[in-house]
Amino acid sequence: MSSAAPLTPESIPDAVDGDGDIATIARTAARVLERVRTVVVGMDEPLTLALATILAGGHVLFEDVPGLGKTLAARSLAASLGLEFRRLQCTPDMLPGDVTGSFVYAPDTGEFRFRPGPIFTGLLLADEINRTTPKTQSAMLEAMAERQVTVEGHRYPLPEPFHVIATSNPIEYEGTYALPEAQLDRFMVRLSVGYPVQEDEVGIVAQRILRQREHTDVDAVIDAAELAVIQKAVERIHVEPDVIRYAVALTRATRAAQNVAVGASPRGSQSLILLARAVAAIEGRGYVRPDDVKRIAVPVLAHRLTLTPQAWAQGVDPVTVVAQAVSATPVPPTVAEADAIPA
Repeated sequence: MSSAAPLTPESIPDAVDGDGDIATIARTAARVLERVRTVVVGMDEPLTLALATILAGGHVLFEDVPGLGKTLAARSLAASLGLEFRRLQCTPDMLPGDVTGSFVYAPDTGEFRFRPGPIFTGLLLADEINRTTPKTQSAMLEAMAERQVTVEGHRYPLPEPFHVIATSNPIEYEGTYALPEAQLDRFMVRLSVGYPVQEDEVGIVAQRILRQREHTDVDAVIDAAELAVIQKAVERIHVEPDVIRYAVALTRATRAAQNVAVGASPRGSQSLILLARAVAAIEGRGYVRPDDVKRIAVPVLAHRLTLTPQAWAQGVDPVTVVAQAVSATPVPPTVAEADAIPA
């Protein structure tokens, strides 16, 4: 935990329009990223967007080949944000109760008691989520959407804040199950890490040699209560009507694309604005620019598209479809800072 004064609801006014308040959030985010990068090498943009997603109250899907540090990144982010962390290794024989918890018999009282599952945590890592069945995948849907689970008619609220970071292996199909569209839509972003450049890969190996152990420790920068305060502050970042129209136009462009059977839903438009506000806060701005929306369009929208069978057979990539929509959609003028922040 840092020695700086803790963030409280009183420390951030109703309207986030002061340079000091935005600067505090930006400094906190910079310290979180700096601490995570001490153990995670070569993932600057994915880490920034993953942190922004958490600040925006969303969930993250990492889709890439194994061994790139996705699990380490999730664990390090949880530690730096002061969140309780649990890892769930998904397998084909996993049942919904293995995620949500179940009622077990208590011999001392002769009653059945609810035993919470691993989803009752601050940050849940669902590792290789596509290896478990759709029935078990759907057990996370209520939790991701409503921050609660229902077991045998009883509702149990989850801790606040609550976030899911899931990983998916896109190159293996044996023993895997594609995520349902409704499940994919609940992830605010889908991020790809990619192989590190040679210099970064040398750094990864060198760090492992210096540590002389596999496990790494990351100290907390803030705690869960302070994170909740920042998330409420991000909700008050200013967005111009023209920027909202631009985000909606991008989303609607995916529905009209030639190779798309089902385009992004209005939740895609909302996610563009929610995440853009968090990106602006991380960069120390109290308002959203059109460039913020362009920057996040692919990770927010690409996984929400359902391609036509012909496009799928031809190997069309949803990323390319979104990139084309971004190129074809007129960008509103950049909002000047003086005009963007209300008096």
